[in-house]
Amino acid sequence: MQTPPFVISIQSQVVFGHVGNSAALFPLCAAGLEVAAIPTVVFSNTPDYPSLRGRALPEDFFADLLLGAMERGLPERADYIVTGYIGSAAIAHMAADFIAKAREINPRLVYLCDPVIGDAKPGRYVPEAVVAVIRDELLPLADLTTPNPFELSLLSGQKIARLEDLALARAGLNLRPGARVIATGCVLEDSPEGCLESVVITPEGVSRHPAPHLPLALSGTGDLFAALIIAGLGRGRSLSEAVVFAQKLTGVAMGEAAALGRQEVMLSNAEFLAGLAELAAIRR
Repeated sequence: MQTPPFVISIQSQVVFGHVGNSAALFPLCAAGLEVAAIPTVVFSNTPDYPSLRGRALPEDFFADLLLGAMERGLPERADYIVTGYIGSAAIAHMAADFIAKAREINPRLVYLCDPVIGDAKPGRYVPEAVVAVIRDELLPLADLTTPNPFELSLLSGQKIARLEDLALARAGLNLRPGARVIATGCVLEDSPEGCLESVVITPEGVSRHPAPHLPLALSGTGDLFAALIIAGLGRGRSLSEAVVFAQKLTGVAMGEAAALGRQEVMLSNAEFLAGLAELAAIRR
């Protein structure tokens, strides 16, 4: 029997709801991948509720978890590493050091950096020091990154309005030579009416992937989208195919949340589960 693709996922975790690892772990496993989930924060819920309990992991605790991952040989086994929400610069530094060491141990690793910094409406919601570590330490390690237009503009200094701006923004990031940018949630001057686009920008060119714009702002959308891209890649799909797959199932999860009146993406819809099962059945 073939060993399933293995993912190390370093991001937030909540008791209730679906954001960070709490959005990524289930779909990755349901798609036939194995996951080691390392939390950066543990909260009772997202900040969208009247109260919020929990906290960021103490630095020594987070360092201990990373050491344990090294002791178990997880970098040697891993095919992918994903990072998402990181609430402090110290944790971000440690994550960057861990990924750099993992790369030395296992050069075939693919690292997806989801730079969870903010969005157009709320603005930046992590400290500037975290933005600096993402820009200067994590992105230079990344093979893939999934910023929204606000994050891409903040990290590159390039205003995003036209397709040409995305290529300029990619050039303004401190990326590995072959790194690929998946700009998410784009509404460009020539985007199809009623659509958001995911735009893949690589050294070889650009591909555009429009999807219906659901007028919703739900927690966990980007975390789920990034996880589904890794799920598609892990099951042998091309990057463009993985993006289309991620768009479709993220839309299903958002529609279910809207129907139920929930504030986070939902992972229980029958169509969503069937899509993951179909992906898991693919022979690699």
